[in-house]
Amino acid sequence: MPVPLSILDLAPLVSGGDVADALRRTLDLARRAEQFGYHRYWVAEHHFTPGVASSQPALLLGQIAAVTDHIRLGSGAVQTGFQTGLSIVEQFGLLDALYPGRFDLGLGRSGQAKKEAQRLIAEEKPQEERVVDGLLIPKPFSWAPIFASQRTALAGSFLTQPGAEPLGLNEVLDQISALLAGPVVDDEGNEVTATPGAGADLEVWLLGSSGGESARTAGARGLPFAANYHVAPAKVLEAAEAYRESFVPSATRSRPHLMVSADVLVAEDDATAHRLAGPFAVWVHSIRTGLGAVPFPSIEEAAAFEWTDERHALVADRVATQFVGSPQTVAEKLRTLQRVTGADELLVTTIAHDHTDRVRSYELLAKEWSP
Repeated sequence: MPVPLSILDLAPLVSGGDVADALRRTLDLARRAEQFGYHRYWVAEHHFTPGVASSQPALLLGQIAAVTDHIRLGSGAVQTGFQTGLSIVEQFGLLDALYPGRFDLGLGRSGQAKKEAQRLIAEEKPQEERVVDGLLIPKPFSWAPIFASQRTALAGSFLTQPGAEPLGLNEVLDQISALLAGPVVDDEGNEVTATPGAGADLEVWLLGSSGGESARTAGARGLPFAANYHVAPAKVLEAAEAYRESFVPSATRSRPHLMVSADVLVAEDDATAHRLAGPFAVWVHSIRTGLGAVPFPSIEEAAAFEWTDERHALVADRVATQFVGSPQTVAEKLRTLQRVTGADELLVTTIAHDHTDRVRSYELLAKEWSP
């Protein structure tokens, strides 16, 4: 039997559309995903990104829960550096109170101190492109120029309170765990309870793009972990290995549970799929230049984009690791990804300018994956 297949949605804007249009498309896609048999439907958290409407996962998940019946819903991922543990627990506790037992609380480290991020980048070892048992592992992309940009500094000034320093990942997880178990009692007997939140039936996940702290912490705490092949394909095997090597059984997991993400686009045949995927490179280019994802361009707009060798190099790893083609072609590539990483689940994300093409991509893949 194939491993479960789930969806990650950014609520992307497209050229000529607006935020309301993007959110309506997300609600429609979530309903269709449930009908198609997908296991989970996760939404991202991105800020100051012109082409992405998914900035507040809990708010968006509440809307999705209202139009679906049973598909698991989750965040991929709440950025712990921009919120307190209490605010996260209260948001997802409210969701669980209204729609019990359906939510995954996916957490990420975005918002970590810039100084630490720059240190981690400086410590990265050079890595050449290679193929591992049929899976392309490209050269890593360096985010250093974007971290150092004035735009990043401006965005950061709005994302945290003046002088605030984000808690470490373990500290945030300790807070979330204590509040979910609640009440929290100090040494003098004082008591606080997250309402809503205490006792919520949430499945806590960590997401990560390398073999760093998120992967190791997920393993050490016995949590499920999602590794990002679609964001950082060069690091996916490192992330999977670090997670498994660190794993310690917990009350909820006796063995590691790994989900791996991938960019996909499916159409009736390979040629059609590649035509529909044409704008993807332009969209990735906007991300890699530090401007934030632009509204997804049309095929005609993408064809007019002027490419240089430098621009091609900037997006080469993401374009080469997008799985594009007929249902058979993409399913085979996903089977390779699952086999090489040992993933227990796969998380796919698809963007197309036309909503009908996007929905059709998910439908074709679901039928091919679990006929």
